[in-house]
Amino acid sequence: MTDKRQKAAAMRYDQEREHAPKVTATGKGLRAEAIIQKAKENGVPVQEDESLVELLAELNINETIPEELYQAVAEVFAFVYRTDQHMANK
Repeated sequence: MTDKRQKAAAMRYDQEREHAPKVTATGKGLRAEAIIQKAKENGVPVQEDESLVELLAELNINETIPEELYQAVAEVFAFVYRTDQHMANK
């Protein structure tokens, strides 16, 4: 049986203070909904990627993203950057 509850993960990256992004929140069900809602309330773009969420959910809060996830996470941050640029041009 598979778990079909919604899942979410949040990350942060401060280039000046950290060498890699960190997981700041993970959750499923109501907690996932709260993470997504908080992101939307704060204007943080949300990207859906079930595979990446599964991998990020295995990490501890404030744990640095492992090197093998750098490419996938870089794609998420590129999405966020493009979304921010698009919104700034409106």
